[in-house]
Amino acid sequence: MRKPRNLEELRELVVRIRRDEAEVSLGGKAFDVLAKLVEAPEQAAVRTISELGAVLSVNASTLTRLAKRLGFDGFNDFQSVFRQAIANDERYFYSRQAGRLLSAQAAESPGDDRRAVFESLAHETARNVEGFMAGLNLRVATEVARALASARRVRMHGVRQNHAFASFLAYGLGMLRGDVALLDAAQLGAAEALAQLEPDDVVVVASCAPYTRSVAEIASIAAERRLHVIAVTDTPTSPLVPPSRHAFFIPHASSYFSNSMGAYIVFCEALLNLVAREMGPAALDALSRREHLIAQMKVEIQ
Repeated sequence: MRKPRNLEELRELVVRIRRDEAEVSLGGKAFDVLAKLVEAPEQAAVRTISELGAVLSVNASTLTRLAKRLGFDGFNDFQSVFRQAIANDERYFYSRQAGRLLSAQAAESPGDDRRAVFESLAHETARNVEGFMAGLNLRVATEVARALASARRVRMHGVRQNHAFASFLAYGLGMLRGDVALLDAAQLGAAEALAQLEPDDVVVVASCAPYTRSVAEIASIAAERRLHVIAVTDTPTSPLVPPSRHAFFIPHASSYFSNSMGAYIVFCEALLNLVAREMGPAALDALSRREHLIAQMKVEIQ
């Protein structure tokens, strides 16, 4: 039989085998294995043949025989169908990232120092920082710093791991000025939070591929309400760019199994320093008041 060329053809083959309409027949165990593989392509794409065998409770040789029964040269040829399927599909972003991490791990010799894991991420973060610095528009950065310093209200919005970035930015800016918060800090809903803002209030939105739909929608609605939208994202093709008045592009490529946030935090700290410079003595006064309250309330251990 002709081997399936892609994941969809594999899925169609499973249906035909179930209906006894296929050119090939499989035993019950082999069919169950095939059905499980096509329903979890991210696992089939990134795991070794031994790991898949353990997960599916079969011998590695069973997977090799299955691949050849379906017309493939061997398991690697069979696995390439799954790898191709997830290569450009954003639904499998995290699986691809984990697959790269596991591939790098497999390439290491048993005696390798685990320090290499830390060193790799440190170097990758440094390259990401260099990436955003190479494209940094100082005029835009200055305008954004002034807006963050002078706007009546400032709100930050990010979900999933970008929630951490939004929280970090809100905390840092809140040290310098008042009326700064996460967009929906009270958990009353984004609509309620946006309704409390007025034209030219600032909303900072953060998301990178794979983009979160709700963040892009909030950015668009905020722009329609004439709010000053600032996007912190990864590329000019991001859905956060069209509704934004200003946008920053921060790379996130790394061996981490998700989006690397290291460069985003470095960018955030630098932007906050710019805001402090824009505010001048007012920033120093705000920090001094905060220090006084921290001492008065005995927040810190001396």
